Amino acid sequence: MKKSTAYLFVIIGASLWGFIGLFTRELAAAGVSVMNIVTIRNFGGLVLLALIFLIKDRSVFKIQWKHLPIFFGTGIVSVLSLAWCYFNCQQMCSLAVAGILLYLAPSFVVIMSAILWKEPLTKRKILALVLALLGCALVSGIMGGDLTISLQGLLLGVGAGLSYALYTVFAHYGLQHYGSYTVIMWTFIFAGVGSLFFMDVPTMLTALGNRHAILPMLGLVVVATVLPYFFYTRGLSYVESGRASIMASVEPVVAALVGIVVFGEAPRIWTVLGMICVLGGVVLLAKEET
Repeated sequence: MKKSTAYLFVIIGASLWGFIGLFTRELAAAGVSVMNIVTIRNFGGLVLLALIFLIKDRSVFKIQWKHLPIFFGTGIVSVLSLAWCYFNCQQMCSLAVAGILLYLAPSFVVIMSAILWKEPLTKRKILALVLALLGCALVSGIMGGDLTISLQGLLLGVGAGLSYALYTVFAHYGLQHYGSYTVIMWTFIFAGVGSLFFMDVPTMLTALGNRHAILPMLGLVVVATVLPYFFYTRGLSYVESGRASIMASVEPVVAALVGIVVFGEAPRIWTVLGMICVLGGVVLLAKEET
């Protein structure tokens, strides 16, 4: 895969994650609880992926048992833990704070990548990271003054950012042994099964019987879960982990655009400046010679 194509895959994957809010808002309006949304996303992703690969390529189910800890890491420590920490952080802090803390992830990845794999900390990469962090802070609403925070919420938010970062780290190790499809399949075997322990069965049955919830459920599973993990993990096979994580900062930009276009949220000057910062960081990385 060409480097430019790998960058594009990472950006497409992160952009599709930006549509999560579109579907979760619809599900919340239909009366689906937060943890049931987590279950729908992860277990639904598992079912869809299993069906696809049972037909397309059953080899993805074959791994060495000694590598199970890697997929416990991508599935439980990252995907499932991220959802639990982030959604609970949103209950205890303002959405602005939750968003800012989540996007500490690129910083974690850049630091861990430099330590674990000796990825170079170039001036351009550091500048791109600063632009990404500043942009995410502005898009999240830091200038709006809505910065309600508690110690428990702070810890959950940092936990969400760390969990987000750890997918890139664990997936890096998985991709040393398997193709991207195998990494994705086993990630969701763990995340999907693990999410069942958080499910509220009676209300889930009610949600599944609500015809207004079916379309956003499908959107959450297909558009905002399976497809982005396909694109991001595939791109990660050919892109430095730190670079990929910074480029994934386009997610809140897309989320902000969804809010403006779909939900009629008024764009603010800080949001626009934040988008410019994030996109500027992405362009810097794309132009840097590797």
